Amino acid sequence: MVNKTAAARIRTALSNPGWVCLTWFGMTAGVSLLTVPALFSSSAATRAVLLDVARVTFTALNKAELAALVILLVVVRVSGNARRWWAVCSVLALIMLLQTAWLLPELAERTRMILSGTEPPPSIAHAAYSTLELAKLGLLLILGLAAISRPDSRRP
Repeated sequence: MVNKTAAARIRTALSNPGWVCLTWFGMTAGVSLLTVPALFSSSAATRAVLLDVARVTFTALNKAELAALVILLVVVRVSGNARRWWAVCSVLALIMLLQTAWLLPELAERTRMILSGTEPPPSIAHAAYSTLELAKLGLLLILGLAAISRPDSRRP
């Protein structure tokens, strides 16, 4: 049986958006900054195989990040701090929208073209995706650390 003080601490911790931000950061950094660069440093696989694996990996990451965004929105709403976190959540949602609706489909199409033997025309898609990914990671890290440094989670 959990005593009332421990239950209150658990409730307070779970209603702090910091844990969502830092979990999301770790997941995204693990894939974007470690796994995929290591994948492309492999000399044993062809470019086509590497691109296809990266496409599948980023599609899975995107789904997990969308789930993280929904969890963050729920935690922020339940915590009673929606007013203070709405701008931050809006920026994260905008980044996710751009990546999901524009960049990932364009990058997947470029991969399809390469796999079919056609070299796609130059595009800013990779640079835009990378820039948004770094902005998202920075925002998640800063917000996560700020939120956990204030147990009341009143400010982003």
